[in-house]
Amino acid sequence: MNEPANEPDLDPSIIPTYEDVEAAHKRIEPHIHRTPILTSEFMNELTGAELFFKCENLQKAGAFKARGASNAVFGLSDEAAAKGVATHSSGNHGLCLSYAAGRRGIPVSVVVPRTAPEAKKEAMRGYGATVVECEPSTTSREQVFADVVAKSGADFVHPYNDPRVIAGQATCSKEMHEQVGELDAIIAPIGGGGMISGTCLTMSNIAPNTKIFAAEPETADDAYQSFKSGQIIADDTPVTIADGLKVPLKNLTWHFVRNHVSDILLASEQEIIDAMYLTWQRMKIVMEPSCAVPLATIIKNKELFAGQRIGVVITGGNVDLKKLPWM
Repeated sequence: MNEPANEPDLDPSIIPTYEDVEAAHKRIEPHIHRTPILTSEFMNELTGAELFFKCENLQKAGAFKARGASNAVFGLSDEAAAKGVATHSSGNHGLCLSYAAGRRGIPVSVVVPRTAPEAKKEAMRGYGATVVECEPSTTSREQVFADVVAKSGADFVHPYNDPRVIAGQATCSKEMHEQVGELDAIIAPIGGGGMISGTCLTMSNIAPNTKIFAAEPETADDAYQSFKSGQIIADDTPVTIADGLKVPLKNLTWHFVRNHVSDILLASEQEIIDAMYLTWQRMKIVMEPSCAVPLATIIKNKELFAGQRIGVVITGGNVDLKKLPWM
């Protein structure tokens, strides 16, 4: 059931700045890829817009979250790093934090819903993480995680509601602007809002005329409901094929969403699957369902984007190849 969530007061001092983004980019540069921009004449003709796909599916550990995780891990003092890091994650953040911790050689624990893709859990273990499973709800995830941190004393790196993480994610749109110049709009998926917050942080500083859109599944539309109602709405157990978008906004990400996002657009489960299939078929790149939501909403709202230069963030490519949604 969806209901208004408590929105604790936000301490202005924790809101990251563009200076934090620039520092993050320098810090994480040795540990990430500067991912390419791909274009497609077919997609342009289909949508009536000029689309620029930022391919974070080709990022280290297969997702944009390597940026925020690396910024958090490599920003720790040696004393704090010795105790390790921990997080709760539906998959990609835990995977990317495991990657970053492995690069620094420190312990990492990840609390993961038991329903998360096995491919992601196996990859976390491959990077040396201790994986602790919980029930597929935000409540269970946070309760189990509290126990893990209490025992280890590890530094909590939140999947998205963390200024270090947001500053790291913001480097994605910073690169995109450097690669393709001024855009009319950028669109990215929204779950907890880490990528969108980073996009807002960057573009409001270096390209304030670029509109920012978020894309969300119809069956997990708590960010959309929050945006329309003016307060955080949390859905504890959303059901969607876009497994990376099942978490609610928090106070820090909500700050960026309500101040800088132009609109949140929705796509049905079938529209998401169709857009994912189309991208695999036409662009020959591996992407996960969460990444297909922006393209699905562009196809659904062609009149909104027609004739414009649009940046599209493909956020990750960690797919269970044995469970593709069209099989």
